[in-house]
Amino acid sequence: MKVSELSEIICPVKASMVQPDAEITTLLTDSRKFSSPEGVLFFAIRTTQGDGCRYVADLYQQGVRNFVVPAGCHIDCPEANVWFVGDVVGAMQAIASAHRAAFSIPVVGITGSNGKTIVKDWLVQLMGGDRRLCVSPKSYNSQIGVPLSVWQLADGDDLAIFEAGISKVGEMCRLQKVIRPTIGLFTNIGSAHDENFTSREQKIREKLQLFTQCDVLVYCADQGEIDLIVRKTGLRCFTWGKSASCDVQLIGTNVGDKRTVLDVRFAGSTFSVTIPFVDRAAQINAMHCIALMLLLGYRHETIAARCKELTTVEMRMEMIEATSNCLLINDSYSLDMASLTIALDYLQHDHRHNRRTLILSDFVQSGVPEERLYAQVSSLVRQRGIDRLMAIGPAFERHRGLFSDIDATFFPSTDDFVRRFDRSAFSSETILLKGARVFGFERIAQLLQRRSHETVMEVDLDALVHNLKYYRSLLRPSTRLMAMVKAASYGAGRVDVASALQLNGADYLTVAYADEGVELRRGGITLPIMVMNPEESAIGDIVKYCLEPDIYSFRILDIFAQKLADQRTTLPIHIELDTGMHRLGFGPSDLEALATKLAAPFHVSSIFSHLACSEDPSMDDFTRLQIRRFDEWSSRLKSLLPDGGGGVMRHLLNSSGITRFPEAQMDMVRLGIGLYGVSPEPEVQAQLRQVSRLVTRISQIKDIPVGDSVGYNRAWVAPRPTRLAILSIGYADGLNRHLAGTGHVLVNGHEAPIVGKVCMDMCFVDVTGIDCQEGDCVIFFGEGDLLQRNAAAAGTIPYEILTSVSPRVKRVYTAGG
Repeated sequence: MKVSELSEIICPVKASMVQPDAEITTLLTDSRKFSSPEGVLFFAIRTTQGDGCRYVADLYQQGVRNFVVPAGCHIDCPEANVWFVGDVVGAMQAIASAHRAAFSIPVVGITGSNGKTIVKDWLVQLMGGDRRLCVSPKSYNSQIGVPLSVWQLADGDDLAIFEAGISKVGEMCRLQKVIRPTIGLFTNIGSAHDENFTSREQKIREKLQLFTQCDVLVYCADQGEIDLIVRKTGLRCFTWGKSASCDVQLIGTNVGDKRTVLDVRFAGSTFSVTIPFVDRAAQINAMHCIALMLLLGYRHETIAARCKELTTVEMRMEMIEATSNCLLINDSYSLDMASLTIALDYLQHDHRHNRRTLILSDFVQSGVPEERLYAQVSSLVRQRGIDRLMAIGPAFERHRGLFSDIDATFFPSTDDFVRRFDRSAFSSETILLKGARVFGFERIAQLLQRRSHETVMEVDLDALVHNLKYYRSLLRPSTRLMAMVKAASYGAGRVDVASALQLNGADYLTVAYADEGVELRRGGITLPIMVMNPEESAIGDIVKYCLEPDIYSFRILDIFAQKLADQRTTLPIHIELDTGMHRLGFGPSDLEALATKLAAPFHVSSIFSHLACSEDPSMDDFTRLQIRRFDEWSSRLKSLLPDGGGGVMRHLLNSSGITRFPEAQMDMVRLGIGLYGVSPEPEVQAQLRQVSRLVTRISQIKDIPVGDSVGYNRAWVAPRPTRLAILSIGYADGLNRHLAGTGHVLVNGHEAPIVGKVCMDMCFVDVTGIDCQEGDCVIFFGEGDLLQRNAAAAGTIPYEILTSVSPRVKRVYTAGG
């Protein structure tokens, strides 16, 4: 698209064009994903998390010459094309809409409360082999993600699939103008974002706005709420469900051992489709795909053959500890230029290792001429600073000349890579594994992973970001947010969690001890970091790594003053007041003496205190007393500081305080357990997503006769013939010994009690009547309310359960969804 065409599309308030013939090839909304200035159009979007105008000057210095900025934004870019608009996101959507209008191919638009991304990616698995598809990367379904997805449409595409998500009234009609689907697919309706709609009916009608110009809408007629409203719209429908009146009738569902057989009737014929899943959600998602494929003319024999090969959609990148101090980023479930670019962006901004290796397969069914495609790959690898490329497949071999100036090794097949694999060739580096599914890169992932037992803590960084944004939405725009990452981020791990928080707008981080802060700094974290327990022996590291200590007594203040005087340096500090918890902190009688000491070498960043019982409604009078005390005492201390304490922040609220006492937000809040998906308030808990999931495997299954004992001290005796599963997790992994006889786990969706004494490395669960086998996954927490219930069963709190998980348990991180 030419620069000269944009003014008519986006209707700017004011424009300054100096290069009207320039070509726009890339839409950029995140300066962190910038790589090359050629053809880039940057949208300076303002949100509650940041202002895109702040990055214009830097991008201009790096060569970007096209900007869309908010009207009234002052920028100095004399050699750039600049459009000043009233709605920056709207301008981007208008440009994508104009691009969409140039294509007359079938476009599938998918919306619903759940399943959008899985259905979309299964359709790619089912149809990608015989069609050139343009598809939303991962879950790009927002007001910003949709135009970025549609912009990917290119000559040669013969079918597009885009998903659209909304959270409030008025959003879907904007997305409809961008996607303009010819075929609609409505997955389902659920409770997500219910709070932003007056009724479920209103939410359904808003989602249906996506389909107003569709030729046909596919949905499940068994969903009565949707069916009732759709029937009144006059849309042409293609339905599936259990009723004989549906276009596609589901006449039977037979669940077996790790597979489900769906019996389907269509156009007078009956056939069966087997999917390698047993859960209800997978059955529904598969039926959406089957119905759409039947609508598009696929033969049922083809559908049945392909559905049998469906694989789990790994929608997010996994960050896994790998061999020889390496980090493995496993994103090998699919491969196209859009998803490769996203993965390389993530790799580029991960600073745990200086060296970066990319293991990449041939592209399959790209539709782009090979010479041009692999030239693009070569350019992208250079732009993203990849130190080493390991390229797998015959197409790479044919075009190896394009990579002559790159440290590149070529393998004709995955088999060849596995045969030649040398573990010693990898050391202290970050490895991105990215390949088309047919190349079977799971074998490479297994070779690279660090050897460990089968108990892992899965950490969902997307859930972490979701929770961060939820709490951010409760704050005033001016209120800052300090995220607690002490105790290894409540067991979730430090650097990966801190990196996600830094990338998504946290203002401050807090650790318990200086060594935790040092680890974050070495991992590339640049946010301000408060240290709650600064020790005298750590002062050198605190100064060296720009950490900010909590000063809670005159003794610790004097120690720091002397050390800093000796080093002739200054230090930002945080002053803790004791308003009622009586743990650490200064009292009201200390304030005058404290103020006289808070001159150079100190710079007071904030004054804060701790609430003792903000989550307990029966203690609200005491909490309000603490709030009054803190307001009075902190204001008094500020008034005694130079310049009246100008610029000194005040913060008191914790997770429960944020939701229960919003009037006391002050300058900053401290978000702890809520960030990790736990709240004692049911209405808040419903808005949060669990971040950590502790899972293990069944090592062995035994049949125990009635009267036989199990484990040490014969602590449990079988009251009946019992099927027992031995799990590879014990108290050395952090499993609380008090859960024996009181706690439960999930085995294939069924609760099973923990029996016998918990051993150091193993435990026992009663799986009588549960369909399971050796090697099956077992969940200790991370699903439903297991965490809270097991904490109560052990006579403790979720904090202890989370933070007790041993360091020997491997953390596996997922993100990018």
